[in-house]
Amino acid sequence: MDSDSIDYYDDAPYDDDVDDGGFSEAALRSLNGPSCKVITKECLLAAQREDLQKVMELLSLTENHARTLLIHYRWDVDNVSEVFVNKGKDRLYEDACVTLLDNGDSSSLQSSSVTTCEICTEEVPVYNMTTMDCGHCFCNNCWTEHFLVKINEGQSRRISCMAHKCNVVCDESKIRVYVSEKDPDLAKKFDRYLLESYIEDNKRVKWCPSVPHCGYAIRVEYDEDCEVECACGVQFCFSCYSEAHSPCSCKMLELWTEKCKDDINQTKTWMSINSKKCPKCHKPVEKNGGCNLVVCICRQPFCWLCGGATGFQHNWESIEGHTCEEQQMAKAARAKSESLRYTHYLDRFKAHKDSLKAETDLKKLQSKISNMEARDKKIVDYSWATKGANRLILSRRILSYSYPFAYYMFGDVFLSEEMKKEDRIIKQNLFEQQQQQVESHIEKLSFFLAEPFDEFDEKTFNESKMKIITLSGVMDLLCKNLYDCIDNVILCDLETTINIAPYRSNGIDKAVEID
Repeated sequence: MDSDSIDYYDDAPYDDDVDDGGFSEAALRSLNGPSCKVITKECLLAAQREDLQKVMELLSLTENHARTLLIHYRWDVDNVSEVFVNKGKDRLYEDACVTLLDNGDSSSLQSSSVTTCEICTEEVPVYNMTTMDCGHCFCNNCWTEHFLVKINEGQSRRISCMAHKCNVVCDESKIRVYVSEKDPDLAKKFDRYLLESYIEDNKRVKWCPSVPHCGYAIRVEYDEDCEVECACGVQFCFSCYSEAHSPCSCKMLELWTEKCKDDINQTKTWMSINSKKCPKCHKPVEKNGGCNLVVCICRQPFCWLCGGATGFQHNWESIEGHTCEEQQMAKAARAKSESLRYTHYLDRFKAHKDSLKAETDLKKLQSKISNMEARDKKIVDYSWATKGANRLILSRRILSYSYPFAYYMFGDVFLSEEMKKEDRIIKQNLFEQQQQQVESHIEKLSFFLAEPFDEFDEKTFNESKMKIITLSGVMDLLCKNLYDCIDNVILCDLETTINIAPYRSNGIDKAVEID
């Protein structure tokens, strides 16, 4: 698409609901339900019971056994079902340390009134002994002390039997009874741990990373490699907890953040380009004009081109007795090239992040809308302006994170063993074409949204409105094309799995509260 060929007066398609597969996002939501949901403190118990009920019905289990299974399988009902179908019920229970033997009473001990506890070696009345599902029987005092220690150590979600090498998980109802008698507050803590296990141990549920914390958790219904928005407005990557960063993968972001930490790397980059280390004392030396012989403050002369130690005798063209080593020359050239490459991507990333920070502040836009509403006596829909601003913010974020993606994807290290140099160059050229299209049009949309269109006459106002609407639709298409290029061209032949949150035409999925 030619960046100068857009007719801003055409009825360009601008439908927020357009997405892949011929279905709108709204239609897909109606078929599958919301992709993510907010779990409040009030509905946490209901959310947990929903999954417990599924497993209880599937396997005819009690609640405590169902909970033990789900905690082991990280509250993934689908995984429990899959293991049950593929490996059988016995293997399912064995892996989760669940035993269903009904040995919970003391009938086997009724022949005598007193028995010996193997833990404390005390003689105890049989009615003060308790047998767990695994068949091991100890006195209630020992069980109680065991439970108190485990809960205080924070291991209350899966408290195993006291017997040597027995990993069977104890009945939570018995734990609750004995702990309540000794320490009611700790019993409440135990129940809270079990309840919060639904969030802490659940791979599809995570606390919102808001600061101060809003108290909400987010549950994704389908794919964990996604970006979500909490009810409090915080947007984040569900996989790594960082701010939304697609099309950059979580691993790429981790490497990029470490590389860009503070301003230290900028100093290192400048020094690697503009200085060389002395071969004797290893201090950095800057060359400011002159020939290729430089002398460190330690009085060691060396060659600026290759960094090798030399003597002092030289002329403008050569150093006496010295010939540059090609390997050192190539290494220095690669280091300089890599530094320049990193600086290029860093500068573009920072420039767009700075623009994003300014554009996220919608006070000026809201002021313009208020002025237009005050001027017009009739009811007029100004949602086109808000949609345009939201499209700008979404596109700017995507564009900014496309630079660390490109830095690692097309470098010589990240996937050097999987992409030949020729293939990497071809893919990089295709990607940069899409990237440049986004970059060109995003500046136009930013310019038109910044104009004082609330002060324009009717004709100029309508022209400005159509430009914003048209460019918003174009930006949606260009961003979608950028993601299609990544999915269908760049990543399609790789063996390494690179998980990138998919493009959403409507922006990041907003979580809705559980019914």
